[in-house]
Amino acid sequence: MLETFTHYYPHELQDGKIKNYFEPFIGGGAVFFDLAQKHKFESAFLYDINEELILTYRVVQKDVFKLVEILDGYKKNYESRSEEKQKELFYETRTAFNQQRLKTNYQKYSENWILRAAQIIFLNKTCFNGLFRFNLKGEFNTPVGRYKNPAILDEKNLKSVSEILLSAEIKKADFKEVEKDLKANAFVYFDPPYRPISKTSSFTSYSKTDFSDVQQNELANLFNRLHEKGAYVMLSNSDPKNSNPDDNFFDDLYSNHQIVRVPAKRSINSNAAKRNSINEIIVTNYIPK
Repeated sequence: MLETFTHYYPHELQDGKIKNYFEPFIGGGAVFFDLAQKHKFESAFLYDINEELILTYRVVQKDVFKLVEILDGYKKNYESRSEEKQKELFYETRTAFNQQRLKTNYQKYSENWILRAAQIIFLNKTCFNGLFRFNLKGEFNTPVGRYKNPAILDEKNLKSVSEILLSAEIKKADFKEVEKDLKANAFVYFDPPYRPISKTSSFTSYSKTDFSDVQQNELANLFNRLHEKGAYVMLSNSDPKNSNPDDNFFDDLYSNHQIVRVPAKRSINSNAAKRNSINEIIVTNYIPK
């Protein structure tokens, strides 16, 4: 969606008037990494409620060389095995990762974080569809995928990402934390867990915390408060009108703002034939450039 998004960013980005960037659902960070390479921000605040994700980002930020060394070991171990033995390595690593979660202190950075970050990158690169999913107990539960040459170690990219992250403050926090940290001349991008467009498409819990319509309403209220504080705010989400033309959930929530519908191809589907274009929504509190 990055190419599409470029048409909906505030023009103040190009003018250099926006100095501070905030992304409360950092996820894969595609928007942040794209913007950070094109615009000079004085500060960037990145948040997510998923402690494993934040742990990994902070390791990439602080200890990328040690992380690369461990991932290189995983890569060589994986590539030296038969397909059946590769599956064994995956499940052995997943079990060890899940067993260590209760012993991990997510509040205080430590050397133990580096191995854990390497494990989650390895699991993410070798699991089914790269699906970053945890159950209600906080256990990584995606099964093994089938790959001939998974990118377990992308050293050049990791080091580039680390360099970009050096100027960012990375926090495990609820999305509402952005209001406390907000600065003047700010651009806030919200990419929350998308509202399901059907009963079978629900994927609102990539952490142990569900993201229901209650949270969607809370997010809309926060969007309005940030608007009142003078921030430039943009949000993306699913379009419920894909399955129900009469569903005005987001049209009602963001009736005071700009809403556009854009085509997007969903890539997470077990059936590749069903990865078709559907509409998503982009909401802004400004008139896009």
